Amino acid sequence: MRILGRERWDVFELRSHLGIVSPDLLASCTTDSTGRDVVLSGFFSSTRIFPHHHPEKEHLERAEAALARLGIGHLAQRPLLQMSSGEAKRTLIARALVHKPHTLLFDEPSTALDIGAQFQLRETMRELARSGLAILLVTHHVSEIIPEMERVILLQYGRIVADGPKDQVLCEEKLRGLFGVEVWLQKANGFFHVY
Repeated sequence: MRILGRERWDVFELRSHLGIVSPDLLASCTTDSTGRDVVLSGFFSSTRIFPHHHPEKEHLERAEAALARLGIGHLAQRPLLQMSSGEAKRTLIARALVHKPHTLLFDEPSTALDIGAQFQLRETMRELARSGLAILLVTHHVSEIIPEMERVILLQYGRIVADGPKDQVLCEEKLRGLFGVEVWLQKANGFFHVY
């Protein structure tokens, strides 16, 4: 597998290029870690702060800045287990941003989110894209594809079946072939919806 055109990476070097937001990370954070601890854990490639970790002043400042950027500074002291799914997801986004990456990878980001939290997540992704960050989204839900995304790749059984501009790839014919069911596509306010 190649990441950003390379097969081998030093994980610390890769972190400066790529931030990851995944439900797998959230599942690993089921401790009494606070929001700040989760964000700081990004510096140590872990999901919490362990006794052998010693965050430096710069780490603390960058963690606070990432929390503030997402408007969740108030979650710094709150244990993750006491957060809503939406709050926990935003904390993971702050964790991914703490290294100031060039690209954010969102893997099935709306998992376990209610409708309000899904809308907040999409707006957060839009703000991040408008700030100049590249967004790589892995999803089964066409409605999660934000208007700022220009390219879409459809995968089936690990193979690319379509790749190109969003308006050309997201069409009823291609989605019917991909999912094997009748679908109808509608576009509203830059978002696509499948019925």
